Amino acid sequence: MKGGDLSLLGGDTTRRNVSQTDIYVGVADILLPSKISEVESSLVSSEPQRRRPAPKRAPRPELPLDDEIQAWSKPVQPVEDLDSIARRYPRRQLSLSSERKPMEFYDTPERPKAFSMDSLEFFFLIAQYFREALPLRLILLMIACQKAGGQIRLTQEEMSTVLDVHRGKINEALGEVMSHGIVFKVRRGVYQFNPPYSYRVAEFIPGTELVEAEYVQVDQDKAIAKIRKDESLPQLVRFPSLEHMREAIEELRKKRAEERAERRLARAQRQEEGSAQ
Repeated sequence: MKGGDLSLLGGDTTRRNVSQTDIYVGVADILLPSKISEVESSLVSSEPQRRRPAPKRAPRPELPLDDEIQAWSKPVQPVEDLDSIARRYPRRQLSLSSERKPMEFYDTPERPKAFSMDSLEFFFLIAQYFREALPLRLILLMIACQKAGGQIRLTQEEMSTVLDVHRGKINEALGEVMSHGIVFKVRRGVYQFNPPYSYRVAEFIPGTELVEAEYVQVDQDKAIAKIRKDESLPQLVRFPSLEHMREAIEELRKKRAEERAERRLARAQRQEEGSAQ
């Protein structure tokens, strides 16, 4: 019995030693460079790896192709190639400059940032031509009351109230202003300023509790095209020109110079007669 026990014990020892040797041999094989490369290759999948899709960004509005003014307020994508941008917008000129600062205008909450585009030559001529104040005051009032597109929604009664002048004088002064093609009547209580002299491109209409805010824009070329197509309007309105004003100013200056010369001559003659006596 004891011998059998010993033989069994010896057999277990032999098997235990063999298993330990196998482990040592297995570890040595794994540490070989060829085995390491086989293990690494087995860990890499044979299927092609797919990239994770990048998170989608919010789309940026594109620069309007036919709206030059609104383009200034639209955010654009970062520019990488100026040539491609130039080809995309062939009618525009690309330039790099400093950041634009906001313009300042005297305004009110009812009429925020309200301004118009005015011809300086127009102001220069009417300041010389009109000798009375009322036509000039009326022109300034109508410029200030322009809506987008150059329309003026004022009745003669409202003009007389604002300027504190009798309505009859308003009618007379308005007729004189209209005779030069500066303003023309669209319908009762609505007038149109001739765009080359003064024009309001756009206006912001503040909203209320019941009405949403509104931005209205009317391009000048569209307003001019509409006026020139209307053959019922006078030629001086359809094709505005102030050359007749310029000529009248020169004639008036010449006439006034002649009158001053006559007065000087008369004064000199009176002085000679007085000294002779």
